[in-house]
Parts: sequence; structure tokens; C-alpha cells
Amino acid sequence: MCTTCAKHSPGGKKKEGLEKKKSGVLEYLTGQRSAAEICREHQLKDSLFYRWKDEFLAGAAQAFGNGNGQPEQAATAARIAELERMVGKLAMELEAAKKASRLLHSPSRANGS
Repeated sequence: MCTTCAKHSPGGKKKEGLEKKKSGVLEYLTGQRSAAEICREHQLKDSLFYRWKDEFLAGAAQAFGNGNGQPEQAATAARIAELERMVGKLAMELEAAKKASRLLHSPSRANGS
């Protein structure tokens, strides 16, 4: 008995469909089952199954930043945050240097007081 088709697993049809796709593709990619076995069990055309596999792999590419997905945006946002922290630190250092310069060159210091 399989755990991926609607007649063997509880839940809504959409969730069952997504689980069927994910489980079938993973079983195929890990070598647990052949595409023919999965298609036969779920009464799928092989072209549909291979389309699912291609969609799955495209999503995997995005997960690793090879597509136009969120990981790339997250990396950009992290870099921006890092640069903003650096600018803040440099601004504070500049202010401290200006104050030190004013103290060293103040008129009271020049008179020896």
C-alpha cells in the first residue's frame, strides 16, 4: 500500500496531490522506485510525471540560489544590512576622531591650561 495517493492518505485533495507529486518524484530521484512503477500505481501519464520532476528540480535550483528565488534576495538583504552596520560604525569613528581633533587643537590646550 502506498502513502502518496488519495485513497490511502487522509487530508484535502490539494494537499494529497502535492504529497503525491513530492513523494513520487523523491522516490524516483532516490532510486527507490522507477518512473514506470510510480506512473502505474497512480495512473499517471509518464509525460506528466516527468513534468513534475522538472518542476521539482527547478525549485531545487532556486532553493540553492541558482534561480530567481528568495535565497538570492535574502543574501542581498543580508549584504545590505552588513554594509549599513559598517557605515554606522565608520560614522561613529569619524565623529570620535573629530571630537579628539577639536580637543587637541582647542585654544585652552594651546595656552597650556
